[in-house]
Amino acid sequence: MKRRRFLVLAALIAPAGLASQPRPAPQAGPSLSASRSMMAGSVLSVSLLNAPAGARVAIARPGDPATSAIVVVEPRAGQASLPVPGVAGAYELRLAAGRSDAPDILFRQPLATTEPSATLSAPERVGRGASFPARGIGPNGVQDRVVLVSPDAPPEAIGPVFFPIENVEAVLEAPEREGAYELRYVMDAPVSGARVLARRAVIVE
Repeated sequence: MKRRRFLVLAALIAPAGLASQPRPAPQAGPSLSASRSMMAGSVLSVSLLNAPAGARVAIARPGDPATSAIVVVEPRAGQASLPVPGVAGAYELRLAAGRSDAPDILFRQPLATTEPSATLSAPERVGRGASFPARGIGPNGVQDRVVLVSPDAPPEAIGPVFFPIENVEAVLEAPEREGAYELRYVMDAPVSGARVLARRAVIVE
């Protein structure tokens, strides 16, 4: 009986804050934050949370092994930007660490890509060698371009050009040779390669 009274008394005279101090919360594991749905060929922004030094961000197909990825990027200051594959479908965003030939997947997040599309605007007719305004909006990927070429030119053809990721509007200079030309929005992304998403006829006279 005396022992029980002593324990009760000790509890009453203990410092007030000693028993109420909260335990430190366990640190959350590595993860990332990013959109789960993007237009194919666009650029995905990713934020890393509690990632270890040397971590990498990758886009892969869901069934691919850890050593296989379509895109791999090393983040800077907890941020990363990745070119999204240019073919619509189901992919997986991964946070990986360790050796590149035997990486550990620390976090996975599904990524769905929708069919890419683009729009163009420009005058129907321009003078030889004249400057004219052009506008192109699409996935705005890192290597996407709006370019003036012959209608039968391949997707890789070059000509007066601007890059929508820098600015969706620009002033281009028409060729000196008269004829029929085509203003194109060319998406150039992983998996798809160069692909013409939109065309607009331009006559140089």
